[in-house]
Amino acid sequence: MAAYIIRRLLLMIPTILGIMTLSFIVVQFAPGGPVERVIAQLQGNDVSATARISGGGGDAGMSAQDQTGRGGPINSKYRGAQGLDPEFITKLEKQFGFDKPPLERFGLMLWNYARFDFGQSYFRDISVIDLIKEKLPVSISLGLWMTLISYGISIPLGIAKAVRDGSRFDVWTSALVVVGYAIPGFLFAVMLIVLFAGGSFLDWFPLRGLWSDQYASMPFWQWVTNPAALLDYAWHITLPVIAMALSAFATTTLLTKNSFLDEIRKQYVVTARAKGLTENRVLYHHVFRNAMLIVIAGFPGAFIGAFFGGSLLIETIFSLDGLGLLGFESVINRDYPVVFATLYIFSLLGLVIGLISDLTYTWVDPRIDFEKREV
Repeated sequence: MAAYIIRRLLLMIPTILGIMTLSFIVVQFAPGGPVERVIAQLQGNDVSATARISGGGGDAGMSAQDQTGRGGPINSKYRGAQGLDPEFITKLEKQFGFDKPPLERFGLMLWNYARFDFGQSYFRDISVIDLIKEKLPVSISLGLWMTLISYGISIPLGIAKAVRDGSRFDVWTSALVVVGYAIPGFLFAVMLIVLFAGGSFLDWFPLRGLWSDQYASMPFWQWVTNPAALLDYAWHITLPVIAMALSAFATTTLLTKNSFLDEIRKQYVVTARAKGLTENRVLYHHVFRNAMLIVIAGFPGAFIGAFFGGSLLIETIFSLDGLGLLGFESVINRDYPVVFATLYIFSLLGLVIGLISDLTYTWVDPRIDFEKREV
């Protein structure tokens, strides 16, 4: 097993390198960029989704009037740069690192990322790693609780549906599961707000944030030992987690049911029953081990999707400032250090969780030996 883990870890290097290379190439050919972004704002033509630059821009914060009318030649390299002082454009390029050739910039980025040095955000007066740490609690809360709740309910429900296949219980729960799957998470989130967060009916839950103001600045070690803070946290996170867990709950339930049905119909189950083993022993000692493999295989993708990507709309609806919203704003605002840093971290974490998933296979079924197969 040690050799397999080492091989997988070594394979992560070319995988990460390929992801970053392709992403860097795409960005080079993508229209717009941080320089054009600043120029557009100076000209009053910024039409991005978030339409803001929150500090850290240096000369980028100078007005269009300060930068125009200096008699400089027209600079046609960037759209909208006509009339701007070429020296100002040069300063912008140097500030954003575009005074270096693309290959040199890419090599420097890889060297820094190998040391987990992600630099500074272009448009925020904060380092990228500190910015990610600032947004991390929201994404951890949404992704972790959504995954735990959806798997904690879906697996027992899927097993119960497989055992009672064709019964009224199976039919009614299937109908509920299908309806839940058909409702988009963001639409269900809006419905929860209308019903329970001060919309047209009840006002039981808060509409924004993870904590009330009195707990927002509390250190983590005090927060986890404070029952009132924990209850306040649960109060705030309930609706967003329910909205996110809806579609994942349906998918995992049906996947578990079908996986168990496939195993229950196999010959070894008939043999085990013929030997006089109890139904619970057959189900949880023999069937469970094999049926859960396919469920475990889908865990890394579900976790990563919920942790980083699937929470964008939920974060927006419930005014939660997490990594999903951060990544979206960074792409729109061409904040490349944040874009590439989050891509690097998400890809690395996804590969690591994939390895953990494989190791979990051996825990569920010790008969699986990755040492005996090629990676």
